[in-house]
Amino acid sequence: MTTSTYAFALPRPRTAVDLDAAERRIEAIARLMDAAFRVPGTGIRFGLDSVAGLVPVAGDAVGLLASGWLVYEAQRLGAPEATLRRMAANVAIDAAVGAVPFLGDVFDVFFKANLRNLAILRDHLATLRADRARVVGPSREFTR
Repeated sequence: MTTSTYAFALPRPRTAVDLDAAERRIEAIARLMDAAFRVPGTGIRFGLDSVAGLVPVAGDAVGLLASGWLVYEAQRLGAPEATLRRMAANVAIDAAVGAVPFLGDVFDVFFKANLRNLAILRDHLATLRADRARVVGPSREFTR
C-alpha cells in the first residue's frame, strides 16, 4: 500500500462512478462560487466569490481557498502538470485582480475562474474516460 506525503490526501478515484462523483462535487463548488445567483432581468450570474470579495481580505481568502481546493481535486484526479498550471494561473489572476477593492468584485462577476477551471478539468476527465473505455463485442443474442 502506498501512502501519501500529505496527511490530508484523499485516495484517487478508481472507477467511473468515482470520477462522476468527483466531477459533480467540483461542479457544485464551481457553480456556487461563480454562478449561484442571477441579476434579475439580465443573464448576468455571480457567485459567492463575488459576494465574499466584498469583505476585505477574509472574503478574498475564502474565494482563494475554494479555488485552491478545485486545483487540488484536479491534481488528485491525475490531471497533467500543464492542466494544473493553467488552472493555477486562472486562480492567480482571480486572486490578484480580486484583491483590488470594487474592481476585483466586478471582475469576479465576469471572469469566473472556477467555471473556467471546471471546463479545463472536464477535458482531462473526458480523456480519462476515453482511456478507460472498453470495446465490447456483439451480444450473443444479436448474433443468432
